[in-house]
Amino acid sequence: MKRRNGFGATALLAAMTFSTECLAADIEHQTDYSIALAGLPLARATFHTELVKNRYTISGTLNSAGLIDIISRTSGQTRVSGVIANDHLRASQYSMSYRSGRKSRAISVTFRNGNVVRASMTPKRTPLPKNWVPVTSRDMRNVLDPLSGLIIPGKSRVCPNTLPIFDGESRLDIRLSPKGTRSFKTRGFNGEVIVCGVRFVPKAGYRKGREDVEYLRRLETMEIWFAKAEAVDVYAPVYVRIPTKLGPVTVSATRFGG
Repeated sequence: MKRRNGFGATALLAAMTFSTECLAADIEHQTDYSIALAGLPLARATFHTELVKNRYTISGTLNSAGLIDIISRTSGQTRVSGVIANDHLRASQYSMSYRSGRKSRAISVTFRNGNVVRASMTPKRTPLPKNWVPVTSRDMRNVLDPLSGLIIPGKSRVCPNTLPIFDGESRLDIRLSPKGTRSFKTRGFNGEVIVCGVRFVPKAGYRKGREDVEYLRRLETMEIWFAKAEAVDVYAPVYVRIPTKLGPVTVSATRFGG
């Protein structure tokens, strides 16, 4: 799977979907996902959440599957830690690394009170193209990481909502709008979920005018479904649908909780 300037479908899926053990963990929650294109398997992901008082750690892995695994094996790891605030989970440290074939990348971001104080990416993207929209210091204020940014405290509004995401290279808004409720069943969950429409708004850290970015920016039919994880009192994604020219990319929870 090819990562395109932090703004392709992979980046959005990563924002919606990435175990370590904590001896003093008060509460633990695990979610497994299956990622597919037009019904054909692309990847599997597992996320493990641990809460100790008001602090959280989320870590996980992603591995390619099916035909993609044969063509170009892809794997990734991610981890974020921080505190649970009233409105969002607020990260203090976020990291992500992935390898696809011979290509690899590692990202690390340090946050303080919602602001980015340090960000690094290896290898760096050089030279930057002329149509690159640079990330400014203003773009890195009051932002969320792409992992815990889509986990919403139980007492907060799920949608409508605007989530300002910074993934270490790119800055985007994920705008959620209410679309009602649906029934959803998977291992560990059987009940009603909140359905949100999704709008993808690129801000900085991408190639202006790039076809895949413009496609996602214009798309009005993306959806994300949130289920309540009662044990940890948060809403988390259990289903995502992103239409593409090759068919819909879907992310479905095969396990939610436990």
